[in-house]
Amino acid sequence: MPRHTDITPATATPACTCLRLRKASRRVTQIYDQALDAHGLTVTQYGLLGYLKALDGIALGELAERLVMDPTTLTRTLRPMEKQGWVASTPDKDDARTRRVHITATGLATYRSAEPAWRKAQEKIATALGESDHKALARTIDHLLTALAT
Repeated sequence: MPRHTDITPATATPACTCLRLRKASRRVTQIYDQALDAHGLTVTQYGLLGYLKALDGIALGELAERLVMDPTTLTRTLRPMEKQGWVASTPDKDDARTRRVHITATGLATYRSAEPAWRKAQEKIATALGESDHKALARTIDHLLTALAT
């Protein structure tokens, strides 16, 4: 019987794309979260603030769709951000069942103050991969998202 240390990703789950992507995602998330920690943000929160900066007042369902995220999960993610005063949600003026999400002045200030830390994390990953592989990874991820859209 193989010892735990003898198991490699190839022997445990041969060529599992999902496992590899999730491991890579966790590693990348750790880099961004560490960089953003001094600002009290996770990379998920930083990304949401960025979306709301660009799309202030977007419907919650539309935001979830753009993020390829379940609306319930998005709501749970936004809740602590509302408590921090970074975002606010309001009912749609034409349909009270629809919630619209807004970045607050505090949220915008937090986003802007964290941007240099985010850039540092970006640069760390780009440097680790090299320019060519970094660009290729971005193209591959974009292609993957388009090709697997349902």
